[in-house]
Amino acid sequence: MSENIIYVSDDSFEKDVLQSDKPVLLDFWATWCHPCKMIAPVLEDLGKDYAGRVVIAKMDIDENPQTPAKFGVRSIPTLMLFKGGVVEKTVVGAKSKGELAAFLDALV
Repeated sequence: MSENIIYVSDDSFEKDVLQSDKPVLLDFWATWCHPCKMIAPVLEDLGKDYAGRVVIAKMDIDENPQTPAKFGVRSIPTLMLFKGGVVEKTVVGAKSKGELAAFLDALV
């Protein structure tokens, strides 16, 4: 477990994501998803780079089926940026660190 990434469940989603006082980049992923594994180090780096400004969070869709269904997640990895409890933007698929940093910079 990383000090720069939080792990969110269906039960903790409201408190950890919707009620967060900082923007939250939530990664919907699964252990069997190769592209999800590819972006894991990128998210770790972003967690360090944006510490104190953006919360980087992960949710395993197999262990937590309610939240992904509520937000229409059909493909993983899906990354959603929440601000003030609202989805600001969604990105689907593995992206580079530069692409995700630009995505965050445009929205935070």
